[in-house]
Amino acid sequence: MAEKRATFASCEAEFGRLMSDIKARKFAPIYLLQGEEFYFIDALCDALAEGILDEASRTFSQIMLYGNDTDGASVATLCRQLPMLGEKEVIIVREAQQLEKIEGLLGYTSKPQQTTVLVLCHKGKALDKRGQLYKSIKAAGEVFDSISPRDYEAERWVSGFARSKGLEMDSACGKILVAHLGVNISKISNELEKMIISLPSDRKRVTAEDIEQHIGISRQFNNYELCNAIMDKRVEQALHIAQYMGENPKAYPLLLSVKAVYESFRQLFTYNYIAWESRKSGRPMPNDMELCKELHLNSPYFLNDIRRRAAAWPNQKVFTILQLSAEYDAKSKGIDDGGASSSELLRELILKIFSL
Repeated sequence: MAEKRATFASCEAEFGRLMSDIKARKFAPIYLLQGEEFYFIDALCDALAEGILDEASRTFSQIMLYGNDTDGASVATLCRQLPMLGEKEVIIVREAQQLEKIEGLLGYTSKPQQTTVLVLCHKGKALDKRGQLYKSIKAAGEVFDSISPRDYEAERWVSGFARSKGLEMDSACGKILVAHLGVNISKISNELEKMIISLPSDRKRVTAEDIEQHIGISRQFNNYELCNAIMDKRVEQALHIAQYMGENPKAYPLLLSVKAVYESFRQLFTYNYIAWESRKSGRPMPNDMELCKELHLNSPYFLNDIRRRAAAWPNQKVFTILQLSAEYDAKSKGIDDGGASSSELLRELILKIFSL
């Protein structure tokens, strides 16, 4: 039977399960931590590095390797040695995707020692699931697939991360962070950790002002405000924001701006379609909780804005805007951009939207 495709939700669930096992000192002989989202891989690796052996034993029985400095056969040889101190030997291979002749591990992974814990941090890509190495690791140990979230999943994750630190976030904070930093939760978590350290110890709520002050995301010039200005048809403000952001392409990559515009109008397209279906069938609109689920909203806070904008943006226009966004997504990657700068391309996209 085909293996079920991993999703961000299943990734979060597996992450929680593995973290619980580590705290309960239930260790597998092999961990393959692989995929495109580095946050979970690093967090699990750190938990294993700190949780298997006590500090004194780590000096003698824990070895940290890097993939570009070794090969599969050499790692396998290290895994076969007995612990110098304590019951476990821990071998951690960071950047395992760079391991030369990684198939050299197969002789070990097909019959691992119970006194050794091997941790492979295989970032950016996954082992071939049809290969014998993957199958042997899957049979003997744990395989964790680290999945990048979609925008709405990253926004939800931000709120959950804040709660895990004893904080609550204003509704717009997650949108602002994801609109500016993308769905890279490793980067978002690093920025949030730095911000949390800077907050007064008695603070329990994070606001947009905190984001601006401690992470350096302007409340006035960011993708969240750009999309608000476009969807509310505030032409002058949208162009003003676009000009500022276009002049600072390192802080405001065009690709993220175009993606934010696309996601905002995709959400509106979905709402308009639900409203059309309701009218056609004679059924009432879904309630707020159902709408939030359909629109991938983490809070009903944003529903009023969507309802208000729906009449101003019929789906015939919205569909054209989605096509334009796809076109400018390609241009942001240098495809048929005509040599235009990021600032010129963003302003061009906005003007085309307002001309519809």
